[in-house]
Amino acid sequence: MSWLSHLLDRVSGTDPDPPRGFDAPLAPAERLAVIGDVHGCHRPLVELLGQLGTVDPPPGRLIFVGDLIDRGEDSAGVLALLHGIQVRLGGRMIVLRGNHEDMMLDFIDAPSGAARWLRYGGLQTLASFGIGAVTERMGDAAATRTRDALVEALGRDRLDWLRAMPSYFTSGNVTVVHAAADPALPIDHQLSQVFAWGHPDFHTVPRRDGQWIAHGHTVVDAIEARAGRIGVDTGAYATGVLSAAIIAPGSLTPVSATG
Repeated sequence: MSWLSHLLDRVSGTDPDPPRGFDAPLAPAERLAVIGDVHGCHRPLVELLGQLGTVDPPPGRLIFVGDLIDRGEDSAGVLALLHGIQVRLGGRMIVLRGNHEDMMLDFIDAPSGAARWLRYGGLQTLASFGIGAVTERMGDAAATRTRDALVEALGRDRLDWLRAMPSYFTSGNVTVVHAAADPALPIDHQLSQVFAWGHPDFHTVPRRDGQWIAHGHTVVDAIEARAGRIGVDTGAYATGVLSAAIIAPGSLTPVSATG
């Protein structure tokens, strides 16, 4: 049955293939290290990267699920560190765009709509770049000056890097996203907004295509592979714990750091 037939049957209520449990084994094409939401936590990030450097055998690829910025104290340091590593590693490191990167880029493109980003961590990110005297209620002229200061502080290379971040990465039957995936649709037929912001059925409806989804965005107490989902966000900005999942064929190994 095609993906379109699945969707139409689901909407019409005539689906001949009722939902069943998810039972596919983990089968990425390579060893992956999937790192949870960093949220400006530079010290735990450095500690976690050091731990990942000692993993034997080493992961073939590092994947960050996005939300590098906001809420924590050093988003500027996190962006500088990871952009520098990306330059050296190239395609061996994938950094996905999370909803917080979306909000920051929306602010850069339209600074008059600053309030949402500032309310959810943008103030901390701006402060980490040395940009102060900012409030959620500042006028358009002040918002534009703040945007211009942020663009200058980021620099063209890092801004281009942020804009070019992909919304998902797939290896074998493991797909990494920031927030969620629609369980009714194949991965390559989904909106990037769903990957970054979430989907109402993600945590309750099992996928039928055997594709595991590793994700951040939703804070978990511990990393585990369950019902086709692997949550890797352990709430670093609130708990002080930044975590990663080493995902290999048939195995999952959590790694955590506190910095």
